[in-house]
Amino acid sequence: GGGGGAGGWELDAEECERVPISALAIGDVVKVLPGSQVPVDGVVVRGSSLVDESMVTGEPVPVLKEKGQQVVGGTMNTSGALRVRISAVGADTVLATIMRVVADAQMRRPSVQAYADLVSSYFVPTVIGLALLTWTAWAIVISNSMLDADLVSMEGLHDGRTVAFMFGCAVLVIACPCAMGLA
Repeated sequence: GGGGGAGGWELDAEECERVPISALAIGDVVKVLPGSQVPVDGVVVRGSSLVDESMVTGEPVPVLKEKGQQVVGGTMNTSGALRVRISAVGADTVLATIMRVVADAQMRRPSVQAYADLVSSYFVPTVIGLALLTWTAWAIVISNSMLDADLVSMEGLHDGRTVAFMFGCAVLVIACPCAMGLA
């Protein structure tokens, strides 16, 4: 019968013979028994069966396949024997094409992602620089007594360095709450 693996598939001739799937070629006719996987893409030349195409289409209900209709390699023949003339093998099958498209999509970065990376490469260092500049400026102002000590103590803190640090952190948090996450 048809079945994957080392057992192979049957070519349709006067007599069927088991061959490895690698020996199949376009134009060959294979016999696909009920409960077995369709080995390659092709067209039904004899028989009818319900074929589970859910792995390709997502449709959970098996589809009736009859003479002249396409079948896709990797789908499951569920109810009757089919004879299928091979139309594609290897890298030319629908399944191989789907796998190639998915792999390409995973490798490619969307243009929005590239733009976000570019913006964050300038934005994050700028925000961090402004926070450090704010901290430094306030530390200089407070340490040189350019600011009345009463204003510093209004914050509830008697240490000017802590106030300067809080102002620097405030710039960082207000400018971009996720700046550190982007970094």
